[in-house]
Order: sequence, then structure tokens, then C-alpha cells
Amino acid sequence: MVRITAWRRHPLARYAVLILALALVGMAYTVFVQANRPADAALAAGKADPVAEGKSLFVQHCSSCHGMNAQGTNTAPTLVGVGAAAVDFQMSTGRMPAANPGAQAPRKPVALWVTPEKISNISAYVQSLGGGPQVPTKDQVDPAKGDAGRGGELFRANCIQCHNWSGAGGALTRGKYAPNLNEATPEQIYEAMITGPQAMPVFNDSTIKPEEKRDMIRYITEVRAQKDPGGFGLGRIGPVTEGLVAWVVGISALALAAIWITAKKRQKS
Repeated sequence: MVRITAWRRHPLARYAVLILALALVGMAYTVFVQANRPADAALAAGKADPVAEGKSLFVQHCSSCHGMNAQGTNTAPTLVGVGAAAVDFQMSTGRMPAANPGAQAPRKPVALWVTPEKISNISAYVQSLGGGPQVPTKDQVDPAKGDAGRGGELFRANCIQCHNWSGAGGALTRGKYAPNLNEATPEQIYEAMITGPQAMPVFNDSTIKPEEKRDMIRYITEVRAQKDPGGFGLGRIGPVTEGLVAWVVGISALALAAIWITAKKRQKS
């Protein structure tokens, strides 16, 4: 008892107690963090860590352009901070992995090795690098919960300049273009608005609210299903193609009619 009292009165006792307390707090924090990590929870349940799986896939298929740590290279931009939604959009539309460098990556069939699970894992890895927009939920992109009328107003105010009133797309400058939206899924339309791929601007939630994005998705999906009662749709590009067809077909028809009438008069004479 006397010895313990002597230790307590030792000049270094307070420092020993402080170090012991810090060690105990550090151990408790480590145990708490490890117990609440999603990756460890997945491993405890017998599932693979999606971030680790995504990193492995990224190094194998994406690092040659984007760098080993997604820091970007002279060939491709950095992916730090772009978010899971950008990865899901680019890979689910076949734009990534890119086949050839160019002004704009076109939509193409998804690579054979790309599966929804692998896209999800790579998205999780990129999300872990620095946050960014996440993949939207099913409720956010459900067209049935949107208002087509209000969505049409928003689409005409923000998108018609590039994508045409029907989402048929159109040419931009320097070899870029606004793609056709007929093949885009509701998830891809939403992801494009929140990530701004290629020449498209970003429409974040302060510019266009999530429920307004859903209204626009409702309008786009309804327009693509509409039929053209007046005849040929001509790609729904608008008055340019309609005027061209009217000019070429109309003038050609008038010229042929004039030739036919003249030939008839010559035969009679």
C-alpha cells in the first residue's frame, strides 16, 4: 500500500496515467471504427469488399488511361471526386472503356467483361476516392411518379437547344454532339444531369430539383413512345430536315411533271 502511494506521488505518474488513457481511447476508437466499417461488415457476412474488388478491376482495365490511383494522365482525366454516378453512366452506356480517343466518346455496346456487379464495384472504388454524386435510387428515377407536363416545360427550357424537343440529339461544335436520348434509361438520364458528361453542363439539385429531374424523365420517356401521325418522322430532327425533304422531293416532283407534260405535247405535235 505504501509502495502504491509512493508511485502515485512520483513526478512521472501523471504522464504515465495520461499515456495510458490515450492508449485506451485509441484502442476503443479503433474497435468502434472497425466494427462499423461497411467493408468489414460485408466481409463478416461472407461477402467481398466492393471497394477492394473495384480497385482490382480498375487497375486491370482503367489504370492505363486514368492512372494507377485514378489521378488522371495525358490521355484521360482524373476520377477523384467525380462520384459513382459518373462511372455508372459512362460504363453502363458503353462509353467506357473507350475504344479510340476522339472529340467525344460515343454510346456503344457494353464490353463483354462488364457486368452490373463490376460496374457497381468500380463505382464504389471511385466513390471512395473523394465523394461526388452517387447513383440515384429507383424512386428518384421512377417515371410513373413524375409529371410529364412540368417535365416538358423544364426540358424545353434547359435541354431543347442541344437535344431537340424530342431528345433526338444534334450537332455541336468541334466534333461534339448531343446524343440521342431514345436508348437512355431513366437512371442514365438522371446521372447525365448530375454529372455533366462530356459537353453537357451539370444540373445539380440547386439548379434542377430531384423531383423536377424525375418530371423530365417522365417527359422524355413519353415522347419517345409517341407515334408520328403525320407520316414519316424524319428522325424528329425538326424543320431543317423537313424543309430539305420538301425542297428536294417537291422540286424533283415538279421537274419530273414538267418533263412529262413537255414529252406529251411533243408526241401530239
